[in-house]
Amino acid sequence: MKKNYVSATREYTTLEKTVPSPYLRRSFTLKERAERAELSVSGLGYYKLYINGKDITKGHLAPYTSNPDHVCYYDVYDVAEHLVPGENVIGFRLGNGLMNGFGSGVWQFDASDGRGVPRVAFELSMTVCGEEIFLDATEGVVAHPSGLLRDELRLGEWFDASREIPGWALPGFDASGWTPAIVAEKPRGVLKKCECEPIRVIRELAPIAVTPEDDGYLYDFGTNSAGVCRLRIKGERGQKITMRHGEVLVDGRFFNGNIIYTTPGREYYADNQTVVFTCSGGEDDYTPMFTYAGFRYVLVKGITEEQATKDLLTYLVMSSDVPSIGSFECSDERINTLWRMVDNANRSNLYYFPTDCPHREKNGWTGDASLSSDQMILQYDLSRSWREWLVNIRASQNARGELPGIVPTSGWGFAWGNGPTWDSVLFNLPYMLYKYRGELDAARECAHSMVRYLEYIMTRRSPDGTVAVGLGDWVPVGKEADDYDAPLALTDSVMVMDMARKASDMLEAIGNTHGAAYARGIYEDMRETVRREMVDRDTMLVKGDCQSSQAIALYYGVFDEDEREAAFAHLVRQIHAKDDTFDSGFIGMHCIFHVLSDFGEDGLAFRMITHDGFPSYTDLIKEGQTAIWEHFIRRESFPYDKSYNHHFLGDISRWFMTRLAGLNVVNSTTVRLTPSTADGAITHARAHYDLPLGRVEVEWHLDENGEIALSFTAPDGVKVTRG
Repeated sequence: MKKNYVSATREYTTLEKTVPSPYLRRSFTLKERAERAELSVSGLGYYKLYINGKDITKGHLAPYTSNPDHVCYYDVYDVAEHLVPGENVIGFRLGNGLMNGFGSGVWQFDASDGRGVPRVAFELSMTVCGEEIFLDATEGVVAHPSGLLRDELRLGEWFDASREIPGWALPGFDASGWTPAIVAEKPRGVLKKCECEPIRVIRELAPIAVTPEDDGYLYDFGTNSAGVCRLRIKGERGQKITMRHGEVLVDGRFFNGNIIYTTPGREYYADNQTVVFTCSGGEDDYTPMFTYAGFRYVLVKGITEEQATKDLLTYLVMSSDVPSIGSFECSDERINTLWRMVDNANRSNLYYFPTDCPHREKNGWTGDASLSSDQMILQYDLSRSWREWLVNIRASQNARGELPGIVPTSGWGFAWGNGPTWDSVLFNLPYMLYKYRGELDAARECAHSMVRYLEYIMTRRSPDGTVAVGLGDWVPVGKEADDYDAPLALTDSVMVMDMARKASDMLEAIGNTHGAAYARGIYEDMRETVRREMVDRDTMLVKGDCQSSQAIALYYGVFDEDEREAAFAHLVRQIHAKDDTFDSGFIGMHCIFHVLSDFGEDGLAFRMITHDGFPSYTDLIKEGQTAIWEHFIRRESFPYDKSYNHHFLGDISRWFMTRLAGLNVVNSTTVRLTPSTADGAITHARAHYDLPLGRVEVEWHLDENGEIALSFTAPDGVKVTRG
């Protein structure tokens, strides 16, 4: 496919000026039915595709969310069944996406060098009566403004149904008054077919309550997820309806201050997640096209009491259509609820790639995804999703080998927001695919970038050999996000050590022995540096004297085997000093429960997770939450300017599966069974995981003697060990 893009105009929407989304159509005639017809489409930022009036778009926000300076995506459709003898029409609507991220001032997408008007390129290749026919966007395309007046990924949409043109994408439509499309500038990014799963509706929710609020009505859907609301209404022509989406209530009233707050230089616009709809005067059925929201509540204004029915809005919950491959259930319904909350947070943030939150940012924060990679790959098949995102991650790597903190990016995230924990995404995603799925394609594709990164990070070492750049043990319990106890030199140096170890393993597996040796040398050097500079070798206390420091060092293998007991004793002391509650940032939370279980303290880990009060995970259930928060904060801090739907504190789901159900995936062909009652806290558990060779199922219960009775099934070729 070629980059023959066209647009309706050269003007594009800004915060001060709106340029309606265009219709574009091309009509052509066939003598007979097509024997074969393949249509390739690249819409930048987003597109919706119609053939003879039928919407056949693969899913929401097609083709992908990328910086077109890096990667320009296209999709391929088999359209033969949709074409007929006689006139046919290919129609498009175009959305801004990151081609024109005018509402993204915080992350500077609005200042992108490649910012411009939405555009489309397409190629239709057909065989008709044995003749090969080819059509593209270079001729015959005409355009007209549509009723979609404004669209922005984060801000929402303004749609005026009274300006819509019925039948615009149908054969026989008179488009004589439309204007010819114009040739658009070719974006700089490489052209690539999108090969990951589309974003689709995974379930529909009706409101559980509709209550009056001020001059509007509050719709409560019972779950804080991500997607859009389908609006169905018969209103007066010109009637304007405003829908604002939010996660929480304050004093029983709609609140979205956590997603629109402003700080100097970091403005989140007040109309974030706002949809404005103008009625046509007939029966209107509207679903936002080029945006989505993270929400539980919708405050609707501009409707009458008679219109404020439960049938007015339907929550279309969306996510990347990745297959679920893991499950867990146990005797404690609190734990089952937490599993579902993690799953909800994960799904809410799987929009092609893992996002940090589905409302304020919608960004591909690399550190969030990296430290969630273990738990996510135990629940979903992410091979295609991760490999596609890794294309963008590699494209964002600069000449020095640095990585930004968000991907896609227009350049934001190098001066702040990255560092080894965030950069580890380049290593952790291919490593998880290698370990859990037995796949090495991602490792091969990332090999050069991994070596480049290791070369770069070696230039950032301090005189003592440690690394301390970027962000550290983010969002510590009850404190400001960057007020962490674990020294940055510890967390960064350990992460470099871990990246080098994983790179060595992957490079060795793909036959790159030179690169593997280089990475192994860095691992050994960094491990010795951490042991020398960060550990009191007489007592095995890690600098920072905190739960995170001690757990991170134990989890990532800083200690020799004969040192681990003494090091673990410090961790237990630190936990007891906090009344057996956790007191870590998100790196420490990734490690602490697994370390406790490694030393036989499943019960202590369970009690920390389910502690009756702050901080604990079950405290979120008592707060009525349905997803995992970004930050454990005290009730007196509520509401606060963080997210109530994040995935990076969701590693408890991995602990549930591997430590309670006892299903440990050693590698793609080996599992180890280590079931635990957590000191009698649970009486039965079960889990499954779909390995490449087939499904492994584990189930246990306590027998009449109080002993664990374990059963399992595993496919041929999978080795199963106990303990």
